[in-house]
Amino acid sequence: MRKYMMAALGGTVAGVLLATQVAGPLIAQEQQRSKSVYEQLDLFGDIFERIRAQYVEEVETDKLIEAAINGMLTSLDPHSSYLPPDDFDDMQVQTRGEFGGLGIEVTQEEGFVKVVSPMDGTPADAAGIQSGDFITHVNGESVLGLTLDQAVDMMRGPVGSEILITVVREGTPEPFDVSIVRDTIKLVAARSRVVGNTVVVRLTTFNDQTFSGLKEGLEKEIKALGGEDKINGVVLDLRNNPGGLLTQAIQVSDAFLDKGEIVSTRGRAAGDGERFNATPGDLIDGKPMVVLINGGSASASEIVAGALQDHRRAIVVGTKSFGKGSVQTVIPLRGEGAMRLTTARYYTPSGRSIQALGVAPDIVVNQPPAKPAIPEEEESPATSAARNRSEADLRGVLSNDSMTEDEKKQLEADRARAEESAKLRDEDYQLAYAVDILKGLSAIEVKP
Repeated sequence: MRKYMMAALGGTVAGVLLATQVAGPLIAQEQQRSKSVYEQLDLFGDIFERIRAQYVEEVETDKLIEAAINGMLTSLDPHSSYLPPDDFDDMQVQTRGEFGGLGIEVTQEEGFVKVVSPMDGTPADAAGIQSGDFITHVNGESVLGLTLDQAVDMMRGPVGSEILITVVREGTPEPFDVSIVRDTIKLVAARSRVVGNTVVVRLTTFNDQTFSGLKEGLEKEIKALGGEDKINGVVLDLRNNPGGLLTQAIQVSDAFLDKGEIVSTRGRAAGDGERFNATPGDLIDGKPMVVLINGGSASASEIVAGALQDHRRAIVVGTKSFGKGSVQTVIPLRGEGAMRLTTARYYTPSGRSIQALGVAPDIVVNQPPAKPAIPEEEESPATSAARNRSEADLRGVLSNDSMTEDEKKQLEADRARAEESAKLRDEDYQLAYAVDILKGLSAIEVKP
């Protein structure tokens, strides 16, 4: 009995020692941390009151608090910020696909506003703004030292009003001014067309309309070509697509995948991660695909490109993407505002993060700069005819007796489509390259 009592006493002593030697310092450390936090908050209160009482001009209390909150969030990373009620309303309108402005997606780098991408068919696109451009001044006023939201506010204004922005562009020795007239931005999330036997779908953003627009566009063009067996593949053009809704990126990826992971997110805590998997069904039944990307392809665009690349579902062509691999959660706050907070990183199915690295294309294809239009010397009809002569133009030529009239008409139609694809090289070299890849794949018989 005495042995048991001694053992119990020894256990009690050990427990006391453990509590004093391990738990004690931890409690003291936590108390010290809490004390430090409250000291910092007291310091903030002192500064706040000193500004209100002694600043050279009277400052509105709500503006001070808003600036403090925004400063705290923007110090974390370029994508976290405070959204006052008006900005929160604007953001909700943008995800629905219509808003007023210039039509550029921007971020902040080295204190200046950097263009992620101009949106198709917008005033910024028409004015020649390019991905990678830096905006240093708005109407002659420097944006250096401003938060991203403050700089964006400077670029906002009534529809129809003019704005002058100063742009610094790589390869251009001097900054230059660009005049843009603000307009209502109506984003058409998906545009589709046919080039030869290839369906090309251009996604300009990931908003509420993206997946439905993609599906409708595919169905329309496939039907126009005479059915799925008549197409040689699909080009998904994500160039200069700045991203948008994660849910839409998952739906677009799932549209071409039958199974497997699409993307995963990992937060600060081990249990904060999520995985999103594809469901059975492929909108084009496994037809070959090419995905086009460039430096303006960001966020949701990179999720789609990374998923299709990792599953070897598509060949990714173009140049390295932007490299935004973080997830922002919009959290509504009291007072009808919200905060946009980076809460996770996302990873492609193979487990790679593209944060600050981007998606590397399988085939790197640079887009040549547009050539200035230089009028060519007109050649005489006789010279043109002589240059384009062939066997069929010779007098007394033998006829081709191996083809029916219908077969000859089909040959001419195929030749016209090939010439259309060739013209595309001068207009959009990267897209022409993608179309040629699918055309080449269709020329090879793949045996099961």
